[in-house]
Amino acid sequence: MQMNLAFGDTLKLGLKSGLKKGWGGFLWMLKILIPISFATMLIEQSGLINKIDFLIEPVMRLLSLPSMAALPLIVGMLTGIYGAIASMAFLPLNTDQMTLIAIFVLISHNLIQEGVIQGKSGIHPLPATLMRLIASCVTVIVAAQFIQPAMAADVLHTAALQPSTDFTEAFQHWCVTTGYLSLKIFIIIMALMILLELMKAFNLIRPIVKALNPVLWTMGLSKRVGMLWLTATVFGLAYGGAVIVEEAKEGNLTKKELTKLHFSIGVNHSLIEDPALFLSLGLSPFWLWVPRLIIAILTVHLVNLWFRLKTDTASSA
Repeated sequence: MQMNLAFGDTLKLGLKSGLKKGWGGFLWMLKILIPISFATMLIEQSGLINKIDFLIEPVMRLLSLPSMAALPLIVGMLTGIYGAIASMAFLPLNTDQMTLIAIFVLISHNLIQEGVIQGKSGIHPLPATLMRLIASCVTVIVAAQFIQPAMAADVLHTAALQPSTDFTEAFQHWCVTTGYLSLKIFIIIMALMILLELMKAFNLIRPIVKALNPVLWTMGLSKRVGMLWLTATVFGLAYGGAVIVEEAKEGNLTKKELTKLHFSIGVNHSLIEDPALFLSLGLSPFWLWVPRLIIAILTVHLVNLWFRLKTDTASSA
């Protein structure tokens, strides 16, 4: 009876915490979604992208994207996932183009804030940020070769944004689209936060870390960073960074371990919530999860190789 009561109390606590954090996260998201999506609509109406197309087009061509894609990429890099989604939702992009944008933004988003967080938790923010940008570009360039082989012509010759003559119609479309997108994101955020808070309430995180030792080996990471890696991978850099700061202060981890950990979670963090949000745009789960995981593994193994070469060079000297 007492065991059932304890279970019930824990369940109630997890649900309450999940609902509270989910609602708070949704309200925070709306503060980003509404102004950015409205600004995107205004930019689309103004035809501003057309005027600076000659500056943007060469870079976007390299990424197999139209010039208009620069808007969600920049918004995502400066603000985050919500801002990128808000911007993407109101541009005439096809599913393949949105998929490539999502891959880029999932790796390189909120670079300033998250760079500062990484800088305070064991690695210089400049190399950490540059690594994410390089990983984004490489991953998108490679992924573009596999996403609809006949897509290249469609992507590169997508018509430029044309200003609409009817602002009222555009505004009505914005209201409907924003409301529908907000509803879908609300459902996703609430479900994820309830699940994560229940996992925390029932102390399921540590057993999962222990079971993930083979995964850590595949990722090229030490078992000693397992809890930190899982925290950042599941909850994001903000949560992971806070925990890493405390570990770094205690001196429990070497510089090599911290560098590899940061390079891994810099590419592949918030593995549940961030990709799931892009599902609201109807994108394929495969492209939202798999490429980022692969590039994170390759990045850490390249870092391992660099450390090995550095050690061999020092030994021979």
